[in-house]
Order: sequence, then C-alpha cells, then structure tokens
Amino acid sequence: MASEAGQLQLNVMEPVIGQAMFESIHILTNACYNLLEKCVNGITANKAVCEGYVYNSIGIVTYLNPFIGHHNGDIVGKICAETGKSVREVVLERGLLTAAELDDIFSAQNLMHPAYKAKRYTDESEQ
Repeated sequence: MASEAGQLQLNVMEPVIGQAMFESIHILTNACYNLLEKCVNGITANKAVCEGYVYNSIGIVTYLNPFIGHHNGDIVGKICAETGKSVREVVLERGLLTAAELDDIFSAQNLMHPAYKAKRYTDESEQ
C-alpha cells in the first residue's frame, strides 16, 4: 500500500516500506526462535521407525542395481509392490544376494557414504 502512495520517481513512502520490511523480519525472527524453543528442541528420531521407512521403501531397490542388475531390480520392485514384502525379503527369497551381503550393502554408513566394493552384476544378455 505504501508503494501505491508514491508519486512517479519521487517515492516519499519508501521509508514506510523499509519500516514494514524490518518489522516483518523481526516478527519472523521471533517466530523462528519460538518454534525452536517450543517445538524443535528435544525432538529425537525413532531409529526403528526410520529404518523401517528405509528398508520397506521400494525405491531402495535402485541402490541394488549394480549388485543384482537392472532387470532383477525391476522384478524385485514389482514383487514388492504386489505383495507388500520388503526389498530385503524378496532379494533373499530369490537368492540374488546373501543376508551378509545385504547387511553390508544396506548398512547405514554405506547408504550415507557409498563405499561398498563388490563385483558388479553382469548379465551376458546385456553385453
């Protein structure tokens, strides 16, 4: 509204615009501190629930593509979507990887900073 009251290039209302902007910044700053003190402080993650979100997500199958191949990953993803099973269960049932290999591949450290070195999957039909 203050900018509407300005005339041509001589905007006498510019100080009002600046004042309103600084008031808004002050209000937002106070709101952020209140949110931090009353809501955010003390929040902790539930490790079991977070792991469940990761391991029950069908999207995690894309991380396995170098190890089981794209075609097998596609099949595993479809089976998971149809049956509701986890990626881990389906991979173990189909014998694509061992439990020890999956534990290494799906370790939290490896998921955050991929360093797992393994033979990459090669299918003769893909070459």
